[in-house]
Parts: sequence; C-alpha cells; structure tokens
Amino acid sequence: MPRRLLVPLLLSASLATASVPALAQGSFPDSLRVRVDRVFARWDHTNTPGCALGIALGGKVVYEQGYGMADLQHGLAITPSSIFHVASVSKQFAAFSIGLLADDGRLSLDDDVRTYVPEVPGYGPRITIRQLIHHVSGLRDQWQLLGYAGWREDDLITEQDVLDIVSRQKGVNFAPGAEWVYSNTGYTLLAVIVKRVSGKSLRQFAQERIFGPLGMSSTHFHDDHTMIVPGRTSAYQPRPEGGWAISIPVFDTYGATSLFTTPKDLLTWMMQLDAPRVGSAKLLETIQNSGVLNDGTPTNYGFGLTLNRYRTLRTVGHGGADAGYRSQVTRFPDRGISIAVLCNASTSGPGLLARGVADVLLGTSVPRQPAIVDTIPRPVSAEARAQWIGTYRDTISHIALRIRQKGETLSLGEGAPLRLSSDTTSFDAAGAGGLVLKRDGATVRGIAVLPPTTREVYYRREAPYTPDRASLAAFAGEYYSDELDVRYRVVVGDSGLLVRVRRIDDLKLDPAWTDAFTTRRGSVLEFIRTGRRVDGFTVSDGRVRGVKFLRVGS
Repeated sequence: MPRRLLVPLLLSASLATASVPALAQGSFPDSLRVRVDRVFARWDHTNTPGCALGIALGGKVVYEQGYGMADLQHGLAITPSSIFHVASVSKQFAAFSIGLLADDGRLSLDDDVRTYVPEVPGYGPRITIRQLIHHVSGLRDQWQLLGYAGWREDDLITEQDVLDIVSRQKGVNFAPGAEWVYSNTGYTLLAVIVKRVSGKSLRQFAQERIFGPLGMSSTHFHDDHTMIVPGRTSAYQPRPEGGWAISIPVFDTYGATSLFTTPKDLLTWMMQLDAPRVGSAKLLETIQNSGVLNDGTPTNYGFGLTLNRYRTLRTVGHGGADAGYRSQVTRFPDRGISIAVLCNASTSGPGLLARGVADVLLGTSVPRQPAIVDTIPRPVSAEARAQWIGTYRDTISHIALRIRQKGETLSLGEGAPLRLSSDTTSFDAAGAGGLVLKRDGATVRGIAVLPPTTREVYYRREAPYTPDRASLAAFAGEYYSDELDVRYRVVVGDSGLLVRVRRIDDLKLDPAWTDAFTTRRGSVLEFIRTGRRVDGFTVSDGRVRGVKFLRVGS
C-alpha cells in the first residue's frame, strides 16, 4: 500500500533550471512530485524493500522521499534520512582524499604505488597512483580473487585480507595504462595510501577533510562491521520461491566500498562539485576530467566518477552494488540537476530509476534517447538464429560469450533474451553493449561489441567443442594455485566436468573451445598441456586474467 513520508521541500529562491520551467517560482510543484513518485511505484509498499530519493536543482535540495521498507523484520519504513551502504559510490571520496593529499604536497599522483604499498609485487613497469584512480593499473580485482580462493559472499573481509591476496599475484591483467578494466583492488590500495601518508584511516581523514567541513553528518566510511549505526537500512535479495532474503555485506575494507550515507548528504557533495567549498578549484576540475590510456585514448572515467551522456547532456556520477544494496548518483552539470537514488533491494535498478527521474525533470526540453533496438524481445527466424548461435572468445582477454536459443528468441548465456534490431544484424544485451555480427562473405567470423570502450572488443567465433567422457578424464585431478593459496579438484561427473572447491558449491564446466570450459559465473578455465599431458589451467573473467593453477601429483 503506497505511503507518503514527507511533503516536498520548498525553496526560497528561484532556480537556474531552464529545463524545468515550472520551477521558476522556487518550488517543487505537485505535478512533478506525482510523476517522480510514479517512477518508484513498484517499491512504494509496506511488504518490499525500496529506495530513498533526493533531488537538487540549482544548488538547493528540492525534494526528498522514501519508498518501501528499511527493515522488513521490524516494519520500519525508508525515510530520506535512512542510511544506506552505497558500495562503489564510495570510490569518489577515496579518490578525492588522495587528491587532497596531492594538493597538500604529501604525494604525487604519478608516484609508484610500491613507494607506499610495497606489498604490491613488482611487475616490471611501475604502477602509479593515478593509474589506480583511473582503473588502468592492470591489477586483478580483489573480489574475484577472493571468490576464486574460496571466500563466501557473507565472509568477513578485511583490508589485510585484500593486501595478502594482492601480494601473492604473479601477474597483471595488462601492462599499466594499456587498457581500462574496473579494479576494486586499486581503490582499497588508495585507502591504504591515505592511511600511510596521513597517519589517519580513510574514515578519519575523510571525516576531517570532507564530510565534517561539508556538513555531511550522516556519512562515514564504515570500517567496523560490528558498529551500530542508528537509522541504518537492512538489504535484501529475492528468494527463488518468493519473498526476500537478508543480504548485507560483511566488510572491514573500505575505499572501494563501505561508505554509509543518505541522499541528502550525497546531494551536498554533488552540489560542492559545482560550487567548491572543500579542495581547490583545480582539484575539483581534475576529478571530473577523463583519464587517458598510454596512447591518449580517453577512458571516460575520472576520480571515482563516470563521465557520460544522457539525452545529449553531460552526466557525472557513479553506481554501486554490494550484496542487496544498490545506488546511483547522477549530475547534469549543464542543467544544475543532481539526483541520488539509494536502494536496499538487489533488483531495484537505481540507474534506470535515476534516469526516470531525470526524464521527468528534463521534460521535452532535451531530445529523448533514440531507440537503437526494440525494447521487447521478439521472435527470431530460424535462419537468423542460426547465424548467431555459438561460442565466441574475446581475442585479448579470452573471455567467452555464448549466444543460445531461448524459445524463438536468442539469449546471452542463461540470461535474458537479447533485443533484436530491425534487420537482425545486431542485438542489445544488458551488460554487453550492442552486439554486431562480423562477416567474411556469408561466413560469420565473430561479434563486435559496440560502442567500443577503450579498445575494440571483438569476439572470434570458435568451433564447437564436444569432448567425450574418455577425453574429459585427462583433465581430472587436483590443482593448486599459489596466487590464491587454494586447491581445486576436477572430477568427471555424470553431466561432464565438475570443479570442487573448499566452502563453495561444485562448479559445472561447460565445453567452450578446445581444452577450454566456462562456468555459470562466466569464468573461463583454459587447460595447459605439455604434449598430451594436462599440466594445469588458467582462470579468467571480466576483471581477472590468467590466474594459474598447476597439477598436483600425477
């Protein structure tokens, strides 16, 4: 049953928001409030988790609202002052802290990371602090590494745990500065650097230099998972059989994550990006500018801020996702609009919700996004399906992409159906961009991802690989990874190869290409042979490449 927790906030001054003429008198009219609330209708109930929303226009907070429940066990509703774990929205504050230290002259962004964190192995070319900030360091991602090492999602993870596994790595994903690949590891290391340079934890430093001066009284880096935080929300993910399950991260690591905050505090921060009160004007400009690769290619990523466009307008913001928490902050700097959406349901989709709010505020003053593909999966002819179905490999990262038949449509792996373009030569896939067939005459050679990020992403079509049970027996055995300090056992089961790892469920391996297999998690295992003998394998995914396992015994 819908609830209304607060009335709109009224302003005392007119706003510089020509995109929303109705706000010229300095208020947030009911006509807009109703339309904004409608965006959150799915979550505005007493039996679901939900979201908190904040909107700022022209440098003032004009609307705050809560939808759904902060705690389903105790029947507590979300209010605008409810506190959320905002996951990767945290990153901009870790990066800004480093920027403040650079402005103080206590470090340089181009310093070698190992100057401050010697636990990071030397890989040849040095890795700089700037490269950590811009996700171009090549360091493997901490969450994937810990997962492969047998850590469960609800295990306590500390800063020292991350340092320990980083210190074991024998390689990187790519040469520093050569590519852009999101790495949480880099931002945990930023927190370590803040502590070692300033003598204060990131929590203390950010409180003294950012949150305190800006009056962000409900914000802190949460470095003690046992600490009681009044007003904190719980978080949830749906159960397969219906209802909700509690899903709260257990972290004593921060920088990449672990910021606790409210929409209003985040709006205070976003408005400070337009009218600096903390940090130099030069630093505020720097953090909102794109990093570049070694060859000068822009990454469209600043200091923990994604630089993008929506409906032709520039946007600056970031999303976050940990356990059941989801968050999105978005600024339209050219229109004076800031939106914060913080949710406690894993299925909430705050990015889409923030765009829905933006659509209400922008109205017809800005062209709408052109629809590249149908928004509804549609049947695909057998001839068209045959062109796409198969397994493809990224020729650089070796990540697999599988196109499968799902009824009369196509799907990316086991995911949702792909949305078809009108001429059946391209699809849109959530999380994979637009997929376009690449042909050599009538033969499909592969698939390109459009638009490309910082490099052309090309998946080469691989020949079908269907090993029989006798062939699979060659892969069976025990394997050890010194980089993860974990042992895997590969066995031949009734349905094919299985991987057994301590503390996690068996992983089924699906044949992908010769001597390579994929898991339901999207990982690729590529076995290594010397002649006919299988000596080991490597594990790769979107944020980790080439972690080695060697066979134990004969």
